[in-house]
Amino acid sequence: MTVDKVTLEILKNHCRAAAESMAFTLYRTAHSTFVKETEDFTTGLTTPDGETFATPVELGATWFVGLNYGTVIRMIDHYDEGDICMTNDPYSGHVCTHSPDMHIWKPVFHDGEIVCFVVGHIHNTDVGGAVPASISRTLSEVHQEGIRIPPAKVVKRGEFNQELIDVMLANVRMPEQNWGDLKAQIAAMNTGERRVHEMIAKFGVETFKAGIAGLLDYAESQARAIMATLPDGDYFFSDYLDEDAAGGFPCRIALTLRIRGETCELDFTGSDPQIESSVNMPTGGQPRHALLMVGFVYILYSLDPTLFLNSGVCRVATSVLPEGTIVNPQFPAAVGLRTLSVQRLQGVIFGAFVQAAPDRLPSSPASGGPIMNVNTIDNRTGRRVMAATGPITGGAGGNPYRDGTEGSGANASFLKNTPVEVNEAEVPFKILRYGLTLDSGGAGKHRGGNAIEMVFQAHAPNTRVTARNRDRTRFSSWGVLGGRAGSHSRFVLNPGSDRETNLGNIDILTIGPGDVVHIGSGGAGGWGDPLEREPEAVLRDVRRGFVSQAAAERDYGVVLFDGKVDEEATRRRREAMAVDTARTGGFFDYGAQRTAFEEVWTAANYDALTDVLSGLPVHWRFFVKHRIFEAIDDLDRDARRGDGSEVRAVFARVVDRYPQLKSAI
Repeated sequence: MTVDKVTLEILKNHCRAAAESMAFTLYRTAHSTFVKETEDFTTGLTTPDGETFATPVELGATWFVGLNYGTVIRMIDHYDEGDICMTNDPYSGHVCTHSPDMHIWKPVFHDGEIVCFVVGHIHNTDVGGAVPASISRTLSEVHQEGIRIPPAKVVKRGEFNQELIDVMLANVRMPEQNWGDLKAQIAAMNTGERRVHEMIAKFGVETFKAGIAGLLDYAESQARAIMATLPDGDYFFSDYLDEDAAGGFPCRIALTLRIRGETCELDFTGSDPQIESSVNMPTGGQPRHALLMVGFVYILYSLDPTLFLNSGVCRVATSVLPEGTIVNPQFPAAVGLRTLSVQRLQGVIFGAFVQAAPDRLPSSPASGGPIMNVNTIDNRTGRRVMAATGPITGGAGGNPYRDGTEGSGANASFLKNTPVEVNEAEVPFKILRYGLTLDSGGAGKHRGGNAIEMVFQAHAPNTRVTARNRDRTRFSSWGVLGGRAGSHSRFVLNPGSDRETNLGNIDILTIGPGDVVHIGSGGAGGWGDPLEREPEAVLRDVRRGFVSQAAAERDYGVVLFDGKVDEEATRRRREAMAVDTARTGGFFDYGAQRTAFEEVWTAANYDALTDVLSGLPVHWRFFVKHRIFEAIDDLDRDARRGDGSEVRAVFARVVDRYPQLKSAI
């Protein structure tokens, strides 16, 4: 049966409205701050096979447009009306991507037939495990990241599976919060089921079923049309997490994008091996896994905002995911901090695509901004409090049309901030400052979005702060076409005092009464030559507190005097800057620290590293990578050729040093 275009358009709007009704139910009934304020949740409708055909676009997390529930749907052997299933296990079907994310799904029946599923997830503030909030870079295996529930029925024929619920709540730090959020999820599923029945009553079941397939095909055809506007070619890009483990070495994510007509391939060969910390991405090797497709969907939607967002969009892409790497780890690799690595992966996808369409796409978003959780005691009541205090994000990259969004936007726009008043009402601490960071956005014709920073003071002893996603202290966001890199992030204890401590990228911190923490994300990259920015725009930034007067002159060549642009001095300053060849670079500006790093770790050296590590058993790769990095760091400058030979020579010495490795090869 084929559904005509007019009916399909009407059905599309009804399906999206159903998903949005689910989202509003969840949003208005959730208990935790992280759901009801930050909005880290999803809702949607899937086919009986698990393909998502409708999601909200303005409420909740926008990362999971292409999420396919098929693997977990098939792990339940039988469904009855009234059943609701759930899982938070990253390795059971690879729908859940870290243990705090609780995914649930409910079959919708019509005359005994499952016509679709209503689905969704929330991010629980805590699911137990080694650390409050369950996530830390320091964890090395998934068993440390809290209770894991394989796909199971939490509701059977309309009745709660109380034994399962009791086991879950016995293993978390704030059971009343988890229980409240789970009930909100169940309410959302019931809302979705009612909306589906309303659509079937209006359109008829056959039209509804045919319309589902039509909506997926419609999104695919839109995606193909967008891809066809991009030039065929191979586009390489890579970027780094500052560390692959606490105190470790940079972690590389590499991508070769191959555009061919209406389709593309994302080849992640060259990415680092899976690592002994929690930034691995549990994709299960699925070539269209939602974690891989997020950045791709963002690109397509940026190129055409009329794109209907569902799993059909992802049909035009596929991926190459070498097993045992950060993008396809083996069990039991820790995965809790996959948010950080996925943000970097999204930036890598942006960097590849911007080479194909520099006049249509932005520079790098900030990424690496922490999501904050505080575990402390309320001095008035003695009650333990654990709450999310909101994401500390950076802005969007500058783009061909305008500046990047301040403090949000791009791949962090769905994470809403928590108002200061709510934070101070729910957590016994004092927020001293919350706002944008001066001079943090990369300079450009269109400036990168500025970063957010927060300064707060603890009131109780043994206050534990979890600042997951800490990054960008070393490698900053990148600018394009003359735009400059954004600022680095910061994490400082007791700033301005004789006890000031730079905390770097640590993500677990214990502080006491009176201690002050200053935390901020990095800024986003700029787009285009800063000398082409209108002087009045620079003056406006200075007046708004986005750019300092010193940076206006240093980065933009705009001289201000008495609150106005000194046009003659600006002209002379810009003429002098324009002839400074050291000011200009290539297509990308990566910032000084990445440039210096890649003078040693050249593309040829990384190719050699990928080659030698890929021949090792997975459990040896991280260890050997570290031995190679240590040896390369110790080489004299004269011994560094950058052609891969030093990597192969060092590898040979490592093999000789460890006879156990020799026997494992």
